[in-house]
Formats: sequence, structure tokens, C-alpha cells
Amino acid sequence: MLGLLVALLALGLAVFALLDGWYLVRLPCAVLRARLLQPRVRDLLAEQRFPGRVLPSDLDLLLHMNNARYLREADFARVAHLTRCGVLGALRELRAHTVLAASCARHRRSLRLLEPFEVRTRLLGWDDRAFYLEARFVSLRDGFVCALLRFRQHLLGTSPERVVQHLCQRRVEPPELPADLQHWISYNEASSQLLRMESGLSDVTKDQ
Repeated sequence: MLGLLVALLALGLAVFALLDGWYLVRLPCAVLRARLLQPRVRDLLAEQRFPGRVLPSDLDLLLHMNNARYLREADFARVAHLTRCGVLGALRELRAHTVLAASCARHRRSLRLLEPFEVRTRLLGWDDRAFYLEARFVSLRDGFVCALLRFRQHLLGTSPERVVQHLCQRRVEPPELPADLQHWISYNEASSQLLRMESGLSDVTKDQ
């Protein structure tokens, strides 16, 4: 029995030493919580809230939450959001999947040690290839938006229009995208075009 406990402890230490253990634990927990413990969200454009708190392991040398943690926490919030509104389930039924194609972040104020916050995620719209989502990091101390993140969630094997139609059982026109988001999309397209030219690829070659 002692040998088994030692082996399990060694396995656990190896997982956390060689892999991002907390990420591998928290991501499926976020999905299970959204699927089993929280109500389904029927409105695809509704904002959803994901709670968080700045832990010592989140800090950088300046003692505030480091930049990488914002993307990590947004990952958990985004997968919970897509689970609750049914997008991940629809992708599974359509035998398709999604990958993160682009992201950007604007930091407005630091989150400090033990500060409680919410990640407020909403779907801004979609085009023929991707969903566009926003995540706001809001301090629960005073309601200040400490960071604003945008994401391009690319679909493989289907289209956003088909996913939305599968969920709503009817064709739904996408909402008009905010002007600043359209500028960001244009920047991404210009960047992709430049990289294709530098790589000697044709114009018809698309980023994966």
C-alpha cells in the first residue's frame, strides 16, 4: 500500500513538473461545471461571468497578475461560455472542432494579490470562418475593467452559420461587428497576407 501511495505521489509530481498540471485539471473542471452545475444559456449573445482570484502563483516580479495569466483565465471562461451556450455540443454533433486563431489584449490596470475578479465573456459575432469573442477582466472591488481581450475562434469542419443554425433551428443573421473589431480583423488579414508573401505562398493559401 505504501509503495502504491509513493508511486501515485511521484506520478502527480511528475505531471505538475513536466506538464501544466493545473491547466489540465482546471479546463475539464470548467467544462463539467458549465455542463452539469450551471443552467443552459439560450441567448448566444448573452454575457457570461466566470469568477477568479489572483493567487500567489499568478504573480510576476512586480507582484501583480502576469500577462500570461490573463490569457489562461480567459481560456477557462471562454470554454465555459461555449459549453453553456451549446456551441461545443453543436460542434461535437457536427463532427467539427474549433481552434484559437488570433487574440489581442489591452491592459488598463493591474490585478493585485488575492484581488477577486470576474471574466465577463460574450460573443460579438461571426463571419464565414470564425466566431469573435470578448473577455473583460472586471475587478470585484470597484467594477473597473482591468483588461479587455478579443479572440478569433476559427472553426474546422463546419462554419459558424451552420453551428448557429443547428442551435437555433433557423437561419440567423450575424450582428454587425464593432468598428474597432473590424479594424483588428483587417489587421489580421493584412498580417496573414504579408506572411504568405514572405513565405512564397499563393494568395489562395489560408492560415490554418
